[in-house]
Amino acid sequence: MEFLQYLIDLFLHLDKHLNEIINQYGTLTYAILFLIVFAETGFVFTPFLPGDSLLFAAGTFAALGSLNVHYLFFLLSIAAIIGDTVNYWIGHYIGPKLFAKNSRFLKEEYLDRTHKFFEKYGGKTIIIARFVPIVRTFAPFVAGVGAMTYSKFILFNIVGGVLWCALFVYGGFFFGNLPFIKNNFSVVIIAIILISVLPAFIEFIKHRQKKINK
Repeated sequence: MEFLQYLIDLFLHLDKHLNEIINQYGTLTYAILFLIVFAETGFVFTPFLPGDSLLFAAGTFAALGSLNVHYLFFLLSIAAIIGDTVNYWIGHYIGPKLFAKNSRFLKEEYLDRTHKFFEKYGGKTIIIARFVPIVRTFAPFVAGVGAMTYSKFILFNIVGGVLWCALFVYGGFFFGNLPFIKNNFSVVIIAIILISVLPAFIEFIKHRQKKINK
């Protein structure tokens, strides 16, 4: 319960917490942000870490002169790309072993289906997943489990990572210090999260509707 309260406070007051980090650690802030973005994208068990909102907040502080926006964009793009790559290989090496037992929920036929799905829609999935919280943490793992060819995965991984960081880092840089956003930062963060999960929610509704109509 305390951990949940901490996460809610972290997201709603991300500007305050990031300001404290910058004041306390100075240039080491770049390394801290790098590690957070890497962990959020690189490990299946850390989807709760801030992603979109963190990039936007970092861009906002860059507009204030506390951070360099171009350094942020470059470093966090690298962190996102490396994170997805690590996640892919974790799925590639560990995932098949989970399916090997052919349990009720982890049957080998599911692995084959995943492989075919990512070979057909992989590029679109990897890029779009970047902009959906939680989904972006699991997409590269599933790509690895499904044996999506790495040459195909890495291309879309790079495109998705660069687009994701560019949108939110530079979005925060150019718009984060507008009076309305500065005075309603928590509301803006909630809006970013809701907009990010909207595509996944719409797809879920469509999927449920198809099942009902069958």
